[in-house]
Amino acid sequence: MKWNAELYDDKHAFVFQFGENVLELLNAKPGERILDIGCGTGYLTQQIQSQGAEVQGTDYSPEMIAQAKANYPNVDFAVTDASNFKVDEPFNAIFSNAALHWIHNQDGLMQSVYQALKPGGRFVAEMGGKGNVQQLITATQQVLQQHGYAEQVKTQIWYFPSLGEYTSRLEQHGFRVTFAAHFDRKTPLQDGNQGVAKWIKMFGSQYFSGIPEQEQQQMLQEITSLLEPAYNENGQWYADYKRLRFIAIKEL
Repeated sequence: MKWNAELYDDKHAFVFQFGENVLELLNAKPGERILDIGCGTGYLTQQIQSQGAEVQGTDYSPEMIAQAKANYPNVDFAVTDASNFKVDEPFNAIFSNAALHWIHNQDGLMQSVYQALKPGGRFVAEMGGKGNVQQLITATQQVLQQHGYAEQVKTQIWYFPSLGEYTSRLEQHGFRVTFAAHFDRKTPLQDGNQGVAKWIKMFGSQYFSGIPEQEQQQMLQEITSLLEPAYNENGQWYADYKRLRFIAIKEL
């Protein structure tokens, strides 16, 4: 999918703002070599560099990397496929915020990360966990079905694993999981009752592949109406986020 990097920065800054306390989990130290996977427009990558680490930010989206380079010209950024990459020199740590759930080839990801870490290196990340935006997904599928778009109902955009599923998968790839948490975090949407539609256009546009624009607008209104009882709290709208956070160590 093609990302709108400007809209991402303007209306969905919560993605990296919530990621700031994931940086505490990373605990970057001066002189460490750190890779930021799925860096988006680069805010957290720049934060890691400001802590004295030598950092590279990577993303699969050329639009995101172009924006990151414009935002932070003194930071190293590159377009990379996180499920299939190699590095010339291994890293002390690999970090990721709100990106791993976009990667369907998780085995390729974990193999690449493991090989890119020094022995004893750490893989620190937050991603969508089991049940993330489930109410939004259910409402979207219901409206798609009602409009006769049965094929779009089957669309699988994200991978939201349970804690047990993901930690077991990490262990199968040689990691020792030293910390893992799966928790609710209702997340504010911007622009009131327009927030649901803007979120879907930013992150879930694949659901509407092949659907005329005018009908999309009608469907987005219907999805918003379905979600209002759960999402609207006195005028502030919140999405039902559930997050998975972990630290995994490459054994010596």
